[in-house]
Amino acid sequence: MSNEKNSHRQIFRSSSIIGGSSVINIAISILKVKALAVLLGPAGIGLMGIYQNIIGLASTIAGCGLATSGVRQLAASAGDEATLSIVRRTLWLANLMLGITGMGMLWLFREPLAKLVFEDTVHAADVGWLGLGILFTLIAGSQTALLQGLRRIGDLARVNVYSAFVGACVGILAVYLLGKDGVLWFVLTAPATSVLVAMYYASKLPKTQSPHDWQAIRQQWQLMLKIGIPFMGAGLLTLGTQLAARSMVLNELGLDASGYFQAAWAVSMTYIGFVLGAMGADYYPRLTAVITDHPRARQLVNDQTEMALLLAGPVLLAMLTLAPWVIHLLYAESFAPATDLLRWQVLGDIVKIASWPMGFILLAQGRGNVFLATEFTWNAVYLVAIAVGISQWGLLILGIGFLLAYMLHLGVIFCIARKSISFVPTQRNLILTLVLLLSGGGIMWLSSVSTPVTYIFGALITFIITMYSLRRLDQLLDLNSWLRRKFAKG
Repeated sequence: MSNEKNSHRQIFRSSSIIGGSSVINIAISILKVKALAVLLGPAGIGLMGIYQNIIGLASTIAGCGLATSGVRQLAASAGDEATLSIVRRTLWLANLMLGITGMGMLWLFREPLAKLVFEDTVHAADVGWLGLGILFTLIAGSQTALLQGLRRIGDLARVNVYSAFVGACVGILAVYLLGKDGVLWFVLTAPATSVLVAMYYASKLPKTQSPHDWQAIRQQWQLMLKIGIPFMGAGLLTLGTQLAARSMVLNELGLDASGYFQAAWAVSMTYIGFVLGAMGADYYPRLTAVITDHPRARQLVNDQTEMALLLAGPVLLAMLTLAPWVIHLLYAESFAPATDLLRWQVLGDIVKIASWPMGFILLAQGRGNVFLATEFTWNAVYLVAIAVGISQWGLLILGIGFLLAYMLHLGVIFCIARKSISFVPTQRNLILTLVLLLSGGGIMWLSSVSTPVTYIFGALITFIITMYSLRRLDQLLDLNSWLRRKFAKG
């Protein structure tokens, strides 16, 4: 029982640190996107989403998965100073070279890409300048991967908060002064500030002492590429699917509809970021360290799943209930068509949170090809659903497809996890996942019948799940004793 408590406490600690920074980031994001929505409306939000997607897609291609494989190699070599030094140097040099290459390639192909996405070349120059975002993203990624691999969770949280704050201030100023032309700089300021802040905190780490061994660096780079390229392919699939989805929405339903989609997507992703961020920041390196010990790995996966559901469940149910208010508060009244889409995506997020801890098993094992196959399943279902249903269902099909894709993904990843480490979810986790899904489905059904009843039922079920989560967290972490100690010190 002591080991179980220690495992949950470690997960809760990392979730609290990363989650705390995510809460601040959410507040900053609210102000940042609200400003853009007020200044430029849905069209500005849609353009921002497309620009961000281009940077994400190009950065994923240029990065070759080194951020993911780098974290794994750093975590695996944490006890070997010489190897750790080689991995650190390799990660920095490789991302710098790949970032410069990616920036140049995007500039060269700016016109064909602009025509592919926008069906004209009006935005070609802006697309070319987005190449700076590739360079900034990869350099920042090398530094945050270093902090993550060495489990410097506090520094990682500070990087997230400070870079978000500075980037928001500069980005909003750019849009205020330049109008629609400022959207480009609004997007570029985020990775630019991340570079500066991440490099500052990475520079505080102990310096590497071993001499430059170029042969060892080359070998480590080859290993990182071997592990990373399949992960790059998985990220490319997801980002390519998002870009294709945005392009279909833009061409079929217009730029305003693209803004509604971006709004729902951003809210859905942002509000579970504190849980998913903690998984990437601390859980992934920890799982990598114990992945060959199957009993410990199974326990860690179940512990992480339970903590994720306990922490995110009440938030997701509250968001399902208050979706109209959330959209109005974070954007504007003109974004009301995004409400139903947001509800479907939040229901899909429940399934996503249940499946993600199992997905990290493949990352920890370095089984990039299998991970790529699982990601292909999700993206294929999602994209096919949109292509088939967008003319009949409009925006709603993007949320329905999101849920269906994650339900299938959950089944696939469970079968792989069971075969890989003989993983079986605990009965408690199964029941909690089912209760959250049924509760969320009930809220959605009621929303089509009666708004007042939706609020009453949603508030009641959210309260019940919140009380259960707090009670269970107290059992796992002894929260009452912790709070008493804190107040006694105060």
